[in-house]
Amino acid sequence: MRLEYLKYLSAYIVPLVAVFSIYQGGYFSFSALIFVFGLIPFLELFTNGSTINMDEIEESIAKEDRFYDYLLYGLVPFQFFVLIFFLYQVGDSSLMLYEKVGLITAYGMACGIAINNAHELGHRDTPYEQFMSKALLMTSLYMHFFIEHNRGHHLHVATEEDPASSRYGENIYSFYFRTLSGSWLSAWNLEQKRLTKLGKRLWSFENEMLKYQAIQILLMLGIGLIFGGKVLISFFFGAFIGIMLLETVNYIEHYGLSRKKQGKRYERTLPIHSWNSNHPLGRLILLELSRHSDHHFIANRKYQVLRHFDESPQMPTGYPGMMLLALVPPIWFRVMHARIAHYKASAQGEALA
Repeated sequence: MRLEYLKYLSAYIVPLVAVFSIYQGGYFSFSALIFVFGLIPFLELFTNGSTINMDEIEESIAKEDRFYDYLLYGLVPFQFFVLIFFLYQVGDSSLMLYEKVGLITAYGMACGIAINNAHELGHRDTPYEQFMSKALLMTSLYMHFFIEHNRGHHLHVATEEDPASSRYGENIYSFYFRTLSGSWLSAWNLEQKRLTKLGKRLWSFENEMLKYQAIQILLMLGIGLIFGGKVLISFFFGAFIGIMLLETVNYIEHYGLSRKKQGKRYERTLPIHSWNSNHPLGRLILLELSRHSDHHFIANRKYQVLRHFDESPQMPTGYPGMMLLALVPPIWFRVMHARIAHYKASAQGEALA
């Protein structure tokens, strides 16, 4: 099992390439962008990935092995190092405009990875792990994700009640408008219901949504006061890129899949309600996020023990390639609608038909 540790060090590659991009400047400032959406999709065209799962003994050992947790925890200070380094570098008055754009995209790539790591930590049940999750989300100005994802998305996934589940025939640009506003409102409503149930006032500092907005505003004020308005704008755009990466991932993960309604309730979330990808580079860099079917089947399973299910619908390539495909709706619809039709006609997809 010791060799299993090494492969998950891949989760540090994108932040490292982001640091290289920010440090090097010039045309190299686009290295992180090219790495994520150029090199990885190209390499994954020639890979299929493994469908092998751990046996019971291997899984029980991996679940208890703290190294996997420490590897995840180490990504938290790394993201804050990337943030501070970015703020210092992007404020250099000698930088050309294209270099600043490159630095912003590099920070955006790092934010996309940070949100993914926050997602894993947000499903843990210890206060310190949840604190780390919120800290990572703060660096992308998306702290409400902690509420909406855990208490909203996982409950309503693959239904029309979920703003983060894309619908059949919905293009990604329409989805962006729906999910950005809908997820924020969903988090607010969820927090309102929680406070009402506890008999507490909505407009109080016990409202987590109000806390998150205050924290994010203070962060932006601090950046503006220390580094100046131009750096603050650069930070905002970098964080926004991270947000858009997250929402693009949300779009591809459940596209065209839906749970059936049984009376007033929906059927249980099953592995057939999420797209799965075993392509190895995306799996490792994203800490097994692309084994998404198992994550939604049992949300608290740690990343290192997520499983492949034969009955899950499979993406034709890894996450970065699918994200690029989604940006061209006519091609996306042609590829995915054919795949959905083929899946529903198969023995595995009969329950979805």
